[in-house]
Amino acid sequence: MRIVFATLITIILSIFSAPGQTFNSSGRIVDDGRFAAATKQVNQFFRRFNAEESKEGDVRYNPGDEKYHDIALRKSFINILFDNETSGISNELKREFIGHVTSETYPQYLNFHGGDWFAELNTVFTYNGKRQDVVLFLKLQPQGLGYEWVIENVNFPPFTAVFDKPKGDEKKFLHPLSHELGFMNLRKAIVDNPKPESYTPDGFQPDYLTLFLYEIKNKRLKFETVKDTKFHFFQIDKWYFELGQFNRPGFNTGWLIANLMKLEEGDKEIILNYIYDRD
Repeated sequence: MRIVFATLITIILSIFSAPGQTFNSSGRIVDDGRFAAATKQVNQFFRRFNAEESKEGDVRYNPGDEKYHDIALRKSFINILFDNETSGISNELKREFIGHVTSETYPQYLNFHGGDWFAELNTVFTYNGKRQDVVLFLKLQPQGLGYEWVIENVNFPPFTAVFDKPKGDEKKFLHPLSHELGFMNLRKAIVDNPKPESYTPDGFQPDYLTLFLYEIKNKRLKFETVKDTKFHFFQIDKWYFELGQFNRPGFNTGWLIANLMKLEEGDKEIILNYIYDRD
């Protein structure tokens, strides 16, 4: 719960102020002076992406309101929702993405409770007395009449380094007639072999989340702090983007799209494997 609370505090307290930006005729991003503030909260990013609030951020639009999901307003908003200083996302890709999500025939919106997006937290824990980085992945799930953030995965090098299942001729195995000997060779296999994962099924994947919780419960792993948070989105059909927080001078600050990719068949799994650091 402390991890989730820290995340919420990070989101809520990250307040910025800056006018908006848009594309000019040459394709460059320029300040248009019409937006009252940077995107201060993740929830506001959703509202702006969908055109569910005014440019000044002081009026919420609901279904039935004239400006609710207005295409022109959405285009203006989404133009300012990119990190234009460090991401390197091309203007051509931005235009294609904006045109895709604001299509009159098939517009696409973000849904806070719609799944296909999750949080990545870079945290610090003390493990056996030493401060170490731990990456946690959280997702929203239904809980009672509402929702809750839950930890669904963890990336921690001391865990991953322990499991290195041999392959090919290097892999030790239990003879197929071991049962006739009452599996007496199991003792030798486990005691003498430093890699008992050799005797697991094909496709075996260690459950690092269970190890993570086990070490916390045994007080060998102690939470210290959350260093930063970002979010990964797969909600838009055939697109992926990463949402990051930028606290810096100037107009281009707040929660912004830091990475944008158009997806082909199979790309989603490749990106997920990269994010989760899976083989």
